[in-house]
Amino acid sequence: MPGHSRGDVLRAASMATDPTTEPRRLPAEWEPQTAVMLAWPHPETDWAPWLAEVEATYLELALQIGRRQRLVILCRDTSLQEQVHARLHERGLSDERLICLAVPYNDTWVRDYGPLSVFAGNTPRLLDFRFDGWGGKYPAARDDAVTGRLHRLGLFGDTPLERPELVLEGGAIDHDGQGSLLATRRCLLHPNRNPGMTQEAMEAYLRALLGVRRILWLEHGHLEGDDTDGHIDMLARFCDPGTIAHVVCRDPADPHHAALREMVRELATMRRPDGRPYRLVPLPLPQARYDETGRRLPASYANFLIIDEAVLVPVYGDAADGEALRTLSGCFPGRQVVPIPAAPLIRQSGSVHCVTMQLPAGVPLILS
Repeated sequence: MPGHSRGDVLRAASMATDPTTEPRRLPAEWEPQTAVMLAWPHPETDWAPWLAEVEATYLELALQIGRRQRLVILCRDTSLQEQVHARLHERGLSDERLICLAVPYNDTWVRDYGPLSVFAGNTPRLLDFRFDGWGGKYPAARDDAVTGRLHRLGLFGDTPLERPELVLEGGAIDHDGQGSLLATRRCLLHPNRNPGMTQEAMEAYLRALLGVRRILWLEHGHLEGDDTDGHIDMLARFCDPGTIAHVVCRDPADPHHAALREMVRELATMRRPDGRPYRLVPLPLPQARYDETGRRLPASYANFLIIDEAVLVPVYGDAADGEALRTLSGCFPGRQVVPIPAAPLIRQSGSVHCVTMQLPAGVPLILS
């Protein structure tokens, strides 16, 4: 896309401060939800070599979500739509909880191409940001078209859909529902997304489109094998407006140690809007594991999904799984912490949060 001019920045800033425009708000993930969206793996996705393994993970994920709230599952065609519906129905999910739709897509990382939902007062609006395959790394034209297709099918009723000329992935931002947003400069300002984008311009767009008031930027922190250029949902997450859970590396010999140590120092300097420091909750880093080519896989417990009544936490058959589950139980009192076997997901560099997108309460679902 073309570079962003000073005029674009001023227009975005004007949108954010226009007194005739109702202020926007981006709900926190822990707020009530209408549904969670998944895109089911199939042989034409990159999951083909491990399809049985990854489908078992998707099945468990779908069952845990569907027992608590509605579930929207995208399927590549009507044949897969019928198969997935039958499998979940056999395991007890009712049609009241399940919507399966035949929609084409390149791959299953719906966190990054699904709609972001904001509210202007009590009125929902869906934002369909551009998705370019994490900076042109992978084919993404079908993924980029998914939200528009769903809107045209009538899934969201008459909810307005906006198509900003901005590349932004859902996994690249985390937010507290009260105007604070957490992100890495390495990802949001990477030139492979929005060439010529300055920090000033990005902040103006985020304020205008999402209604956030503060962007908390991280300079440090990465996971080897992560091909997203530093998505925040693999590194640090809000658990409530005053708590951030974050990855730590306790092994000085591990290549992650220095960068994650510096990330924790950055987080410790951040302040809530009232000036108080955040409560920082460390999550262990699983033991290193590698694929057949020797590439390290980006396993992270920070890639959890918050749903109504529960938190779905990726586990990897690692000695640190128990510590991560106990730690996150302390962060979410009143919610059940549920382990999801996620070792198959990291083969393609993501985990539980990456393959899901929540739709907050107030966003209608019309098809059944």
